[in-house]
Amino acid sequence: MNFIFISPNFPHTYWNFCDRLKRNGANVLGIGDCPYDDLEQPLKEALTEYYKVDNMEDYDQVYRAVAFFAFKYGKIDWLESNNEHWLIQDAHLRKDFNITTGVQPDELALWKSKSAMKPVYKESGIPTARNHKVTDIEAAKVFLDEIGGFPVIVKPDIGVGAADTWKLENDADLEWFYNNKPDVPYVMEEFVYGNIYSYDAICDSKGEVLFESSNWFPPSIADLVNKDLELAYYTTDYVPEQLRDLGRKALKGFKVRSRFVHFEFFRLTQPRKNLGEIGDFVGLEVNMRPAGGYTPDMMDFAHNTDVYEIWAEMVCHDKRLLPDIGGDKFCVYASRKDSHSYAHSHEEVLAKYGDRMAMCERMPDALSAAMGNQMYTAFADNMDQVEEFIAFVQERAE
Repeated sequence: MNFIFISPNFPHTYWNFCDRLKRNGANVLGIGDCPYDDLEQPLKEALTEYYKVDNMEDYDQVYRAVAFFAFKYGKIDWLESNNEHWLIQDAHLRKDFNITTGVQPDELALWKSKSAMKPVYKESGIPTARNHKVTDIEAAKVFLDEIGGFPVIVKPDIGVGAADTWKLENDADLEWFYNNKPDVPYVMEEFVYGNIYSYDAICDSKGEVLFESSNWFPPSIADLVNKDLELAYYTTDYVPEQLRDLGRKALKGFKVRSRFVHFEFFRLTQPRKNLGEIGDFVGLEVNMRPAGGYTPDMMDFAHNTDVYEIWAEMVCHDKRLLPDIGGDKFCVYASRKDSHSYAHSHEEVLAKYGDRMAMCERMPDALSAAMGNQMYTAFADNMDQVEEFIAFVQERAE
């Protein structure tokens, strides 16, 4: 099997995907803009060959790299980045090189467009907040009347994370948004009071689940970016029954095959008419790639497993070979931002939690707005330990 991995060095732990592919017999070919000498040694050892391009955004350069590999190694069986930023480019490369193992360009609308997701949720029996494609302010006022008024969330129809996303709470906010809106398609959505939970899964070619997990996130990632706050979240090997049911419905509704996915849901903290009661789950959006940052590693820690291996087994064998051991642990992430001062020094954090620390490192600038500049990831046995860890790491200096 010839597998082309696009940008295999970012995030840097993605070398694990390449390593597990190689272990399972794949010929792993990398394309990226990082100089070969700057690649981490485990990635170099996993790759059969690496093709450096000057600009990953230049489709012609990446196309030529794929063509070179196809000429040298024969038919390309898989091409994937596992990265939201490259999903569209990945799909076009598959079409141009007749690679049928992944999503094609005409299938991407349901995966990338927040407005296009809504009918799929409805057909799948998944409650979801109402939204409206942004046109003019008068149409927005009609939508506000339909949902009972402010607050609402406005966000790019196609996009990831919390970039250019705002909560509008009154007419002044609405006027500001229409005067300052970026020149891209936007959606306006009724505001839901709840915490964000994810349903994460790896599926085979028939859509059958090989692995599933869950993460808890703060209610508003947008606030982390717009208000310069620190991120904290946790992973557990326990998936609530209702979330598992809705997650599996979403897998079928969106016709997921042979992928590692990250679906986000609200768990209501206030009842909402037509959506549910406190504690119910509501569909937010689907992401057809692994959860961001180092969350796959956190799944490994919480489940006592290897999601990179499970994914590679899916690719190479269309089944899971790794046994399910079970972890029965929490893995908690807490970040700091360079713009703030903290009550406890870096050395104090390590001294207190060093025996529980799973990861501790600086975050890449490309991820720091949402995920912080310095991250600490630790094991925890229960929620009390999760909350204690977050509070200690993020306590601000007076």
